[in-house]
Formats: sequence, C-alpha cells, structure tokens
Amino acid sequence: MRQRILVSALSAGALALVGATAAMSSASAQTGATPYTAGKHAAKVCSATTAAHTAVCDAVKLVNDKGVAPASTTPPSTGLTPSGLQSAYKLAGLHANGRTVAIVDAYGYPNLERDLGVYRSQFGLPACTTANGCLRIINQSGGTSLPRFNAGWGGEQALDVDAVSAAAPDAKIVVVQANSASFADLGAAVVTASKQPGVVAISNSYGGGDADDATYGAYYNHPGIAVTASTGDNGYQGGSYPASSSYTTAVGGTSLVAASNSRGWSESVWSGAGSGCSTYNTALSAASSFDTGCSKRAMADVSAAADPGKGGMAIYYPTSKTASTWAQFGGTSEAAPIIAAVYALSGNTAGYANALPYGHTSSLFDVTSGSNGSCPTTQWCNARTGWDGPTGLGTPNGAGAF
Repeated sequence: MRQRILVSALSAGALALVGATAAMSSASAQTGATPYTAGKHAAKVCSATTAAHTAVCDAVKLVNDKGVAPASTTPPSTGLTPSGLQSAYKLAGLHANGRTVAIVDAYGYPNLERDLGVYRSQFGLPACTTANGCLRIINQSGGTSLPRFNAGWGGEQALDVDAVSAAAPDAKIVVVQANSASFADLGAAVVTASKQPGVVAISNSYGGGDADDATYGAYYNHPGIAVTASTGDNGYQGGSYPASSSYTTAVGGTSLVAASNSRGWSESVWSGAGSGCSTYNTALSAASSFDTGCSKRAMADVSAAADPGKGGMAIYYPTSKTASTWAQFGGTSEAAPIIAAVYALSGNTAGYANALPYGHTSSLFDVTSGSNGSCPTTQWCNARTGWDGPTGLGTPNGAGAF
C-alpha cells in the first residue's frame, strides 16, 4: 500500500530567535548578538505543503522582525565561509580530483550559473561553469529543457551548490531539477543523477514524513554512490523521508562556533535538527552495535553545520527570476551537501556509503551537548558520547570516515 507523506511545519525551536555567538567569517570567536544576527530569526525558504507524496526543502534563512532578509551587495560578516568550513571540518588540502557531486532539487533556477559565479568569485574559488565542464544543469529526464522558476527552491539550490563549492572547491557539480516537489518527480531526478558520468554522491536537501522503501526505495538505491538526505528542521519528530530510507546517509545538524580550543571550533546540537526512528524501513546493519534505541532505521548517521545563526553559510541566492542577493542560510539543507562533498573528497563510496562512518568513528568529531526536543528514549533527542539522533556519529574530521 502506498503510504501518505506527511510534511511537518517548522518547529517553534527552529523558528526561535537566534543570537549569541555566531560563526564568524574570519573564524574568530565573538560573543553576543552581532549587527547581522541581532533581532533576527530563522524562516523557511520553501512554502510548506499538505499535498500527499510531496516534499518541502529544508533550507532556512535569517530574516528580520518583518520577515525580510534585506538585499545586500556583500556577504553577511557572520556567515560561514569556505575557509571557515574547511577549517572546522579539517578539509583544507583535500581534493575531489574531478569527482562529481549531483544535487537534486525541484523546479528551475535560470540564473544558477551566474549566481554560483558570484559566490565562487567572492571567496576566491576557481570558476565552475558550463563552459569549462565543471557545472551541468539538467532536468529530471537528463534533458536541457528546464522547469519553471520557483523562488523558494531556487534558494535551496543556491545553498546546495554553494555548500558543495565551499567544502570541495574542485568537485564538479551536476544539478538535476525535478519538474515538481512530488516524490515521484524528485525520485526520477535522483535516478537520472545516478546515471551521470563521474557522479560519486547525490545530495537531497528535502523531505516529508516517514515513508516506506517498499514504495520509494528504488529511487534511492544506488550502491557505489553516496546518497545523502537532510533529516529536516523540525527537531525530534520521527522519521523523515528520504533520510529515513535504508539506502541514504541521513544528515543531521549542529550549531558551529569558533572557539579557543585545539580544534578552533566547537559544536552542539542544533535545536531544529531532525531525528527519529522509521516505522517502516530496515535498520542499518552497520549501526547494530551503537544502541540507537530504534528497532528499525534510525536517523541521523552523521551531521554538519545547520544552525542559520551559528554556522549558517553566507550564500548568494535568487529573490526573483532576475534578482539575487546575499543572506545567511542554514537548515539540514546546509549539512546534506556538505557531507555529499566530503564523500567526493574521500573517493570511497563502494557498496552502501551510509555504512562507512560506522566503521570509522575516530575520524569524526563527536557532538556531546545539546538537544532537539523531548523524546521517550534519551538518545533520540539528546547529544551524548557516541551515536545520538540529532547528530548521528558526529561531524567530519577530514574525510577519513567517508
């Protein structure tokens, strides 16, 4: 029987006012609200939907008390930059060596290539264009007739390509734009992405309620390719598909701040990071010794920066079909493409890539503080040593766990 996909509204925790210590673009610590983060809160980029078998993107951005992110010609000073991200996750000096990360999202974004060029130029990254072969943009069938523009999903795509660029500047990128946000169209786009030359990872920054691999799993079942999926921005809510699929690497979220410790950064649970147990899908055999408390599939597996105010990225995104600007974005939509890029840096995606981190936990930063809600089994919503629901096994410490 086909299962109805339930799409959750953004939780109050994820909408809470953000301030306190922000991850500075200079990678230096700063205490208290900054001129950029003061009085701002997180707002969903994509509109919620109640339609069955339909997803919502997991990007959020900082907006003012009027719900607006004012136009800016310069990146927010508090936004996480490529150098900051590479410092936090010890990625500097690693190379994707031309491997390709695919990004699957819904709808079109006519100025994606132009806006990606602005982002990469701003931070001194090498050009990634259709002309030099670094970038490709195709529809869910692999063609070049692209879907209609949607501002919310356009913002999601901007976050995704900027996040991959920041984590793995030499990775190639193919963006596959689904005709709509239906699970059938997004799933078809994932299958198309899996067939593109050189693809080693596919990032999916969207989800709905829990769903059954018996119905949708064929879309995401691609051994030899790391298929990442964001766990959602609603805190502890139970399974979110496709992160609750047994075939994906489920990516949770953290708050990331610069710190005066040996790493130079500290992390805790982002209160919006999704977590929970699937009621349908098989538990990962690789997770059997990690006390997830779930009889079936547990999420997350790993995590990365997601708090829009503490580790949110400075990105260049579309506000209309023709205009774009800078703002600070987060959500587990930030984390999923970061992890996909780290898989590309590792070059090791044999078999089912979601098993790899469970065998290499020493190459992860364990996140041991913070919570994303109330839950009947403590590790589903509270950080602890080892695996926990909001952050999984932890965040990248280089690419050795992937």
